[in-house]
Amino acid sequence: MNFFERQRRVRRLSVRLVALFVLAVVGIVLVVDLAVVLAFNATDAPPRELAALLGVVTAGTVAAIGAAALFRTVALRGGGGKVARELGGVPVPADTTDPELRRLRNVVEEMALASGVPVPEVYVLPNESAINAFAAGWTPSDAAVAVTRGALRRLNRDELQGVIAHEFSHVVNGDMRLNIRLMGLLFGILFLAVIGRGLLRAGILGDGRNRGGGGGANPLPLVGIAMIAAGYVGVLAGRLIQASVSRQREYLADASAVQFTRQTRGIAGALKKIGGVAEGSELKAPKRDEVGHMLLGEATGRASWFATHPPLVDRIRALEPSFDPAELSRLAKQWSAAPPSGRQEDVALGLAPADQPGAAEPARAPDRAGAPDPAGAPGSAAAAATAGRALPVEGHQVSVAPADVLRGVANPTEAAYAHATALLERIPPDLLDRARHRDAVVPLVLGLLLSPQPRVRQAQRSALADRHGTGTADAATRAADALADLHPALRLPLAELAFPALRDRPEPELEALLATVFSLIHADGAIDVSEYCLSRLLLNELQESLHPDSRWRTDRRRLTDARSAAAFLLAVLAQAGHTDPAAAQRAFQAGAATLRPGAHLPYAPPENGVLALETAWPVLDGLRPGDKERLVAATVEVISHDGTMTVPEFELLRTICGLLHCPLPPVVAAGAG
Repeated sequence: MNFFERQRRVRRLSVRLVALFVLAVVGIVLVVDLAVVLAFNATDAPPRELAALLGVVTAGTVAAIGAAALFRTVALRGGGGKVARELGGVPVPADTTDPELRRLRNVVEEMALASGVPVPEVYVLPNESAINAFAAGWTPSDAAVAVTRGALRRLNRDELQGVIAHEFSHVVNGDMRLNIRLMGLLFGILFLAVIGRGLLRAGILGDGRNRGGGGGANPLPLVGIAMIAAGYVGVLAGRLIQASVSRQREYLADASAVQFTRQTRGIAGALKKIGGVAEGSELKAPKRDEVGHMLLGEATGRASWFATHPPLVDRIRALEPSFDPAELSRLAKQWSAAPPSGRQEDVALGLAPADQPGAAEPARAPDRAGAPDPAGAPGSAAAAATAGRALPVEGHQVSVAPADVLRGVANPTEAAYAHATALLERIPPDLLDRARHRDAVVPLVLGLLLSPQPRVRQAQRSALADRHGTGTADAATRAADALADLHPALRLPLAELAFPALRDRPEPELEALLATVFSLIHADGAIDVSEYCLSRLLLNELQESLHPDSRWRTDRRRLTDARSAAAFLLAVLAQAGHTDPAAAQRAFQAGAATLRPGAHLPYAPPENGVLALETAWPVLDGLRPGDKERLVAATVEVISHDGTMTVPEFELLRTICGLLHCPLPPVVAAGAG
């Protein structure tokens, strides 16, 4: 199942979620209506009065559920970080030096670069001793990955990598959006229990004040009890909805983690530790049930008919068919006396220095066979050679087939992970430090956006000085000079690594930066493909992180409705990739044939080149998954019409896929030599 088929499955799950929510609301309404009829002795009322009463009660109940769901959904507009903070999460700084936290950030950064998505916010739940994790957010640009303190202490690097790979599966496949939407709906159907408690308390207090006054029976306690009962109907329905939405996806995420890391030891080992340590996966946070469907393991730590996750034994057996359930009992007995230590296991595996068990190693991919690889240790000659081979020389070209690219979308492999690790090793440490430091990141990012062409840079510098003053303009110019010798293949990864620190800046400053990036793109109307890619991708990520799109559906448009925008994109790509107009037209027609077989699209390249794509992105991003698949295939056909792809062309392809929310892992290293 490729990315686009998974997107179609998420759409079907969304339809099922709505249907189950409607059924839950109907059940709640029936309970409340019945309770009101009994409380007010309306069984003998005239049909018209009874219908009017039930109409008012039904409308009020539905309005209360809808308002509560809407309120909660709006409150979650803060993205994945909002969810993490509600559970007691603490942000992990991008420049942290804490060994455990540095190891966590290294793994997350490697996963993000290998997956082709922005580096998410990283949180730790310091008060949770169990082993658990989750990913939350509306889009990859506002996503957050959170792990418990217990996971950091108990899991070794392979296991932590497996857990993070599991969570990244939810990030790249669109599960997060459904998860966070479900949180809003569940709050709505559980809200009546809160109202019921209030009515019950008010009714009891009212009875106490009116006792002996000769008044009639107070119906509020009965209505309150009924509302509480309706609320528990909502709890039952919510559990069923969570289980319906979550269970099968956990198997898929486990399998994705194995596919990504190319070994079962990591994610399977983490699941075994959940089953073997005393704390399990149970969280203490009051809101644990609300997020139960998005966690790595059961929030309550107990399996039941309404469990949001498959049984641990079944998940482990899906990864290791020969697994004996008795092994969990043996491990539980062993670890009751001496709980596992991930840091000590890292030393034994050669993933951390023996003299500093807590030290966090520089980012690297551990040996997939399970044994430590001394020759590939950080800073070794072998590692440097590997990193050097991963970077193409100037003018290097890579053979690419559309089918291979489509299979790779949101489907990172071990090679992609190794390439991401090599990229991190090749970025100079001082630039990495700047990218991870919130006070140094803005000049660095602005420096990345400045053109090497003197005329264009002067126009950009003037725009910077007008908006931010000469001090910022000078700092950005100095950063651009420091970046002059950076390998072209490292510029986009460096920008992605800078995104978390950039996102940590105050919102007014980011809003101003959005306008600045846009002005740099259009400084004088002359910008090359690589500069446009970097600027546009950063602009898109900043916009989505500041203003997440929480609409229920964002993929409604058919390809026939976006015909002109799609043709526009293919023409721009053909023009950018070919100096010969005849060759450009042939590439365009090849892409058009892939996009719409048998149809003729006129080749009309725009005068302002890549800048003309600004009007096409909103239209194309709204395509349905199947139509996006055809568009990406057509895009690859145009770019690789001559059978090869250069670094700028590949950057353009990654940018297109990023703007279409089809994350593309690195592939250029496959042809490097």
